[in-house]
Amino acid sequence: MQIHIPTPLRAFTDKQATVSVEAATVTDALTALTTAFPAMQQHLFTPEGKLRSFVNVYLNDEDVRYLPAGEATATTANDELTIIPSIAGGSAFCCPCCCL
Repeated sequence: MQIHIPTPLRAFTDKQATVSVEAATVTDALTALTTAFPAMQQHLFTPEGKLRSFVNVYLNDEDVRYLPAGEATATTANDELTIIPSIAGGSAFCCPCCCL
């Protein structure tokens, strides 16, 4: 499957916009991504291992948060996973994903 990497995180994937992984579920795909690119771990997950609240993940065009199985949703080789960090304005603070 293909994982589309947002511009702010490409610094951690050797500037790759898309990364190919083999995975049976969304969780497996994200694990494969962070195994291949360990620096991505802190930008995608909390220290407790939960997906950060400001990181949106889409399986094909579906928000993973709203899929019945969530991150345990099964995937195929033809699926695409897209990571989109939330963007907020009007604050002196920003998320660690964007403040690289």
